Amino acid sequence: MPRTVLRRLRKGVVIPAHPLALTARRRLDERRQRALTRYYMAAGAGGVAVGVHTTQFEIRDPKIGLFQPVLELAAETMKAEEAKYEAGFIRIAGICGDTKQAVKEAALAADLGYHAGLLSLGAMAKASVDELVTHAEEVAQVIPVFGFYLQPLVGGRILPYEFWRRFAEIENVVAIKIAPFNRYQTLDVVRAVREAGRAKDIALYTGNDDTIIADLLTTFRFSQRQGAAGLRIVGGLLGHWAFWTRRAVLQLEECRRLIVVQNLPIPQGMLTLAAQVTDVNAAAFDPRHQFAGCIPGIYEILRRQGLLEGLWCLNPKETLSPGQLDEIDRVHKAYPQLNDDAFVAHHLDDWLR
Repeated sequence: MPRTVLRRLRKGVVIPAHPLALTARRRLDERRQRALTRYYMAAGAGGVAVGVHTTQFEIRDPKIGLFQPVLELAAETMKAEEAKYEAGFIRIAGICGDTKQAVKEAALAADLGYHAGLLSLGAMAKASVDELVTHAEEVAQVIPVFGFYLQPLVGGRILPYEFWRRFAEIENVVAIKIAPFNRYQTLDVVRAVREAGRAKDIALYTGNDDTIIADLLTTFRFSQRQGAAGLRIVGGLLGHWAFWTRRAVLQLEECRRLIVVQNLPIPQGMLTLAAQVTDVNAAAFDPRHQFAGCIPGIYEILRRQGLLEGLWCLNPKETLSPGQLDEIDRVHKAYPQLNDDAFVAHHLDDWLR
C-alpha cells in the first residue's frame, strides 16, 4: 500500500460504500455511476468502497456479470479525478465468498489498482476460528486486508474475541470495519487490536450505523495505569455515508478537532447530533423491517438529489418497505442541516458530464 494511502487510512477518513446506478431496464448506468464517484471525491471523502453490500452483492452473479465492470469503472474514474484532490485517495474493493472465490476477487482488485479488500466472512458461517484465520491469511497474501465485523441480521455471524485477536496478528491486515451494531462485540475488536500490539498499524473504522458519532467521539482505554494509551475509531466505512457525504466529512472533522486536535470536553450538541444521525439512519436503513429497505432507502435520497434516476435494484423484489418513504420525508424535513442538497445541486451537471 502506498505510504500516502496508508497515512490517510490511519489518520481516519470518510469512506462511502458505493451504490450501483442502474437504468430502468436494470442495466448499469455508467454515466451516473461515474457521477457518484465524482460526488464522493468532491465531497471530501478519503476513499470509496466498491463491490460491497451497497453496490449489491448480485453483481457477482455470473448471469449479471457486473463485478469486474463496476470495479473497473470506479477505478478508472478515481484515477482520472484524483489529481484534483489530496494525494492518497483510498480504493477499497469488497471481497466475498469461500477462500477460492475470495482469493480470485482479491487478485482482480489488486490488478485494478485497489489498495485493500474489505473481507466479508458471510459465506463462512460454519467455519471454525482456525478456518477463518487461514482464510484471511490467504487473502492477505494477495491484497492488504480491511477486516469486517458484519452484524448477523444482514448475513454476518458472531465472531469471538479469540478470532479478532488472531486476525489482528496477520501482518497484512491494515484496518477493520466494526459493524456488529453491538457494544460488547465492538469492544472485542478494539481490545483485540490493542492486546495484539497492533494499535498503531491497524486503523479502526466504524460501520455501526446506530452509533456513528458516538464511535468517533470515544477513546477506548483498557487500563487505568499511568500513561496507558487509548484507542480511537478514526473514521467510517459506511453505506450511511453514501448520501449527504459532504456533511459526513464535516462531522468527522469536528469529532477529530474535539478529540485529537484540541482534546476538548464533548459538547452537548455533539450528543444531540449523534441521536439525529441515528434517526436519519433509521429512516434510510429500515431497521423496523430488519434492514430490508436499506439499499433502496439510500437510493431514494440520492434520487431526490438527482444523482440517481431511480431506485432500481438488480433484485426486483428489493424495494422500499411500507412506511419507509414517509420516514425519509420526515427526517429530511426535521434535519435540514444534515443534508448536502445545495452542494450536490451546485456541482451535479459537472459530475454528470
